[in-house]
Amino acid sequence: MTGIAGTINSFFAGGLPIRLTAFDGSVSGDTASPYGLRIVNQRGLQYILTAPGDLGLARAYVSGDLELEGTHPGDPYPLLKLIVGSTDFARPSVTEMARLVKELGAASFVPPKPPAHEHLPTWRHALEGVRSVGVNALRRHTHERDAEAIHHHYDVSNTFYEHVLGPSMTYTCAVFPSEDATLEEAQAHKYDLVCRKLGLQPGQRLLDVGCGWGGMVRHAARHYGVKALGVTLSREQASWAAEAIKREGLDDIAEVRFSDYRHVPEGGFDAISSIGMTEHIGVKNYPAYFSFLHAKLKDDGRLLNHCITRADNRGEAMAGAFIDRYVFPDGELAGSGTIVTAVENAGFEVQHHENFRRHYARTLAGWNENLVANWDACVAETDPGTAKVWGLYMAGSRVGFEHNEIQLHHVLATKTVGGVTSYPLRHEFGV
Repeated sequence: MTGIAGTINSFFAGGLPIRLTAFDGSVSGDTASPYGLRIVNQRGLQYILTAPGDLGLARAYVSGDLELEGTHPGDPYPLLKLIVGSTDFARPSVTEMARLVKELGAASFVPPKPPAHEHLPTWRHALEGVRSVGVNALRRHTHERDAEAIHHHYDVSNTFYEHVLGPSMTYTCAVFPSEDATLEEAQAHKYDLVCRKLGLQPGQRLLDVGCGWGGMVRHAARHYGVKALGVTLSREQASWAAEAIKREGLDDIAEVRFSDYRHVPEGGFDAISSIGMTEHIGVKNYPAYFSFLHAKLKDDGRLLNHCITRADNRGEAMAGAFIDRYVFPDGELAGSGTIVTAVENAGFEVQHHENFRRHYARTLAGWNENLVANWDACVAETDPGTAKVWGLYMAGSRVGFEHNEIQLHHVLATKTVGGVTSYPLRHEFGV
């Protein structure tokens, strides 16, 4: 009899590379490892058995029924880098299931209710008759569904994000100008690089789609003298940004609006920045999205699209179960080639394409450091489960970027009409 730990460990090919301990006292896996997983109780076992892989482990962890040993919950990176990519196991055959039921008890295979932090997928909404979703329950990326998804992720608490993101309040990949640059320096450098790529000049008009807390809007207005409009589906972000704009004396040239980008009536912009937005709109909506942006630009205007991408153009666009349920509901990622194709098919001329994968790994490390440093305040502002979700998500994503499973790309394009463009013969923004 190997006990619960031995049984669970046997599900993983070659066994877990860390220690696994269970509430029956059994221990398995690499017992010499400084890192470990501890199944605290029966419910933790049920989560793991009824949702094999990342989702079951995440449910148990968020609910407090699975503990991580040897690492801080605000930055479980040292443990995750050992197990990411090896947490899935095949469902047992009928014969194996019979053995497991006999060994672990039939109650172990009864699914517990998911933690309250979990954003239910579309089919669960439909079956449970959630009124707020209504007739749109089976349709992704409607105006209502997008608003709901953005609210789930970004309206956690502005104070929480201040602790995690730092003074820049920027929740997108930074660009590190040097090995010793701080996170704040790298975020400012990112905004400045985007401004230079867009060729911003005083008096021009900028639209920042999915503007977050207004970092790009304020940087472009303050340093480049443009009239900048940002839009976000997060009411909390819009409120914070409006206060920051007023505090910095930018009211006359900067605005952040609580609005769906599809409701922006203005047009004739000189430049558009889309930073961390494409991940939320759905791959099937790329043609409509980039066509909309194309129509909002003046002839010869520029577009900079900054987004997380897959490392190839073959993989399924859907995010993993944990990301979809706990972090970015309805989020979808595609390869950078898919982005370029959609941009070109919308009528743009692509001028430059750049990968910042390693920069995002460093950005995430900085956010995890901030979460650890402000752990008690973050838990007090939200709750232990929410804080653990963010630590797990950021550390796991860091591993994904380091392993080149996901990337971050800039695609710079112009609205070239009749072959006429003011874009220089050579790029001038590589400072």
